[in-house]
Amino acid sequence: MKVVILAGGLGTRISEETSLIPKPMIEIGGKPLLWHLLTHYSYYGFNDFIILLGYKGYVIKEYFLNYYSHNSDLTVDLSDNSTKIHSTTTLPWKVTLIDSGLHTMTGGRLKRAEAYLKDAPFMVTYGDGVTDLNITKLLEFHNEHGKCATVTSVQPIGRFGVMNVNNNNSVTRFVEKPISKDTWINGGFFVFNPSIFNYLIDDAAVLEEESLEQLAKENDLMAFKHTGFWQCMDTLRDKHYLQQLWDSKQAPWAIPN
Repeated sequence: MKVVILAGGLGTRISEETSLIPKPMIEIGGKPLLWHLLTHYSYYGFNDFIILLGYKGYVIKEYFLNYYSHNSDLTVDLSDNSTKIHSTTTLPWKVTLIDSGLHTMTGGRLKRAEAYLKDAPFMVTYGDGVTDLNITKLLEFHNEHGKCATVTSVQPIGRFGVMNVNNNNSVTRFVEKPISKDTWINGGFFVFNPSIFNYLIDDAAVLEEESLEQLAKENDLMAFKHTGFWQCMDTLRDKHYLQQLWDSKQAPWAIPN
């Protein structure tokens, strides 16, 4: 099964990092966020990736074209312009890189990859988030319900603490960054049947709006509830939080060696 990564956005909310590189190439623990994502899928046996490029897509192309030189010891012999790569671990990944346009919307980007995906179900996610989601259970859920689409739903953590205050202004409860247990949001990590392309018209199609909203109206969209770790990287604060988890060896998304 193919895995599609949406990696073409401008990343304007974390412009401190994205002025030179696309958001999925921001590093956590010395590795691009994109690497963390692919490693997660690969752990569950999925190694055929399609990455939809846009803003500074050439950076991602260069990374994969020179993956082993980036991640291995090597010897460069300037006398004959030869290079020898030492002690590297071969990866099973097959990576297809597609230029999906600078200003194309999410659904439009996916539409541009239709020729690669029209024959079988496939997975899709954003290139800016990590999770400890069990991909095997997600797929089992999708196959059991038989509908067009599955979206992984997650419970957001509040950015601010919450207080319960009684009538005499006494604080009876204080919770720092509570989880919104009654609220579910789109966490990405989709599974789609090829019929999703019937809902994607052109570059202006927004996957999260017209397409998923219409599927919901037709009762053809199901939610896989994930109550474990999930974190997107929208801001520099998010990046620092993920880096702190990695540095402390407490990153829930880290794949065991």
